[in-house]
Amino acid sequence: MARTLIRPGGRSERIQMAVHKAVRELMVERPESELTVAMIAARAEVTPSTIYRRWSSLSQLIADVASERFVPDSIPPDTGSLRGDLEVWVEQTVEDFSSAPLRLLFRERLTNKKIAQVAAGYTYMNLLYLCDRCERRGEPTPNPDRLIDLIFAPLVYRIFFVNQSIPKSFQIELVQMALASPLLATPVDEEISIGQHTLFENDPQ
Repeated sequence: MARTLIRPGGRSERIQMAVHKAVRELMVERPESELTVAMIAARAEVTPSTIYRRWSSLSQLIADVASERFVPDSIPPDTGSLRGDLEVWVEQTVEDFSSAPLRLLFRERLTNKKIAQVAAGYTYMNLLYLCDRCERRGEPTPNPDRLIDLIFAPLVYRIFFVNQSIPKSFQIELVQMALASPLLATPVDEEISIGQHTLFENDPQ
């Protein structure tokens, strides 16, 4: 069953959005090593103390921005089929990863085990939503771990390790190969399930 993510609301959400936006904009303009909390606060139109109340350090803030890109803010629209849903999700994922500064940020920050586990949790949640929707439609339901292995893992390898651009034709091909796999609906052993090795935003850890 999908776990519910607790998201900030009201003024806190507006502040988070403004600060995250400021970090992303500044990282396009200058190297990360030149960023300061004062600079980010000025761009976000908040005080430095406001930032420090929410993030204990600049490095924690930047790591938070990195993991934010995995948050399932926008679940793909219901296209009426698992194939269509996956194609839209893959397209959104590739688009999120297409920014060169963000690719660099991910490479640096996902070496942090906790940040990596949170990012993995968000991705897993996205796929759980799609699998739940698929089941409600009465379609054969895939195992989300298999979707990670067959679709998401190749994307991460090609984008982050090989620095490739992923054309739409290959995105569709990945989905086709995944759906054709005889193992798609086969559960994985619990000890290697992605769901057992991720952190979710509402976990008390």
